[in-house]
Amino acid sequence: MTRKHPYKAVMLCAACAAAFTLSTFLIIPNAAAFSLDNLGGSLIGVAAYYARLDFSVNYCDNDGRGEYFNKMKEQYGVDADPTKNAILDDIMARLSSSIAQNDPKIREKPYNYFVNPDKSFNAFCSLGHNLSVNSGLFDLLNNNEDEIAFVVGHEMAHGQQEHVKKGIKKSLPINIIASVWGSQAGSSLEIIGIDVLAKQADANIITKPQEWQADNIGYDYAVGAGYNPGAGAAVWQRFIEKMGKDRSNFVGEIFSPSDHPKEADRRDNYSQKITQYSNNHVTVKDGIVKINGKEFLHAANTEIMSGDERAFLIGGALAAVYHNNTTIPQAYIGSNNYLYLGNQDIFIPTVNDGDPQFLVNKLNMIK
Repeated sequence: MTRKHPYKAVMLCAACAAAFTLSTFLIIPNAAAFSLDNLGGSLIGVAAYYARLDFSVNYCDNDGRGEYFNKMKEQYGVDADPTKNAILDDIMARLSSSIAQNDPKIREKPYNYFVNPDKSFNAFCSLGHNLSVNSGLFDLLNNNEDEIAFVVGHEMAHGQQEHVKKGIKKSLPINIIASVWGSQAGSSLEIIGIDVLAKQADANIITKPQEWQADNIGYDYAVGAGYNPGAGAAVWQRFIEKMGKDRSNFVGEIFSPSDHPKEADRRDNYSQKITQYSNNHVTVKDGIVKINGKEFLHAANTEIMSGDERAFLIGGALAAVYHNNTTIPQAYIGSNNYLYLGNQDIFIPTVNDGDPQFLVNKLNMIK
């Protein structure tokens, strides 16, 4: 049966490849199974395949992006958890506003988004500014909005830079054409397209330089939206701790670290940004927060967060004060038990962090 847009309902299975953490190896049919003699007429239509792919990608990225979004939800499912959806609603609103300050074209193509029920640590942006966050990412990050915002900001950076669109046009044709060869389906991509693409739902089409670009641009989006400047480093610290040595049990067998920057490198890049954002007043390393080269706090572990992760969030809050003020305000303990610097809440000291008033006095001495 002839369809007006043969790929518009199936491209999502390969397009959702701008994943924050996941990638896979491209599976090509065994070369020994075919030769020039049995390819038949499949090569004759290669130029036509490329043209149809280009048409379909552009359709899904623009006029058909709403239809494509609905197909994404059918493909991955929707998690209606009210808490997770409320968090994502707030994040998307704040990040979209932040992006619009310097990239107003987002207003012409606002993001569609949803939470999907997958329990692995992932989020992805596809064609047409269609974005989804796995339920498991909220779980891993304990619904911490600052940290989730950095993940989402990273994905929106992929969308704004059109990394997915560029990647599909470069890499997907090889996959499709190889599958046509192996299927003996002649020149009809339409016959096999759904089955082929469904098996490549998480194919990696984002380059390592693009990942770094998305980290750096996403940082600006998140900080511009008012999120904690240390949350990016905190995300990766938590990921490293929770992942442990067994990647396959944590994020699935298709996790391929060779295709993405190393987790520790990404954490350290974000950690350096804390220092830069603080105008070189704040540093964080190995759970120790320093101000002007002097140790302020060796953050203690809590039941839900390691000291190393907490240190990045504490350092990020301090960095915001140094970024926004030429004269640093006084520290004090608020009625909600938070330690404040002026109007900026920094953290709630625990018993193992030390006496709250001692920390206030120490901060006022070294700030």
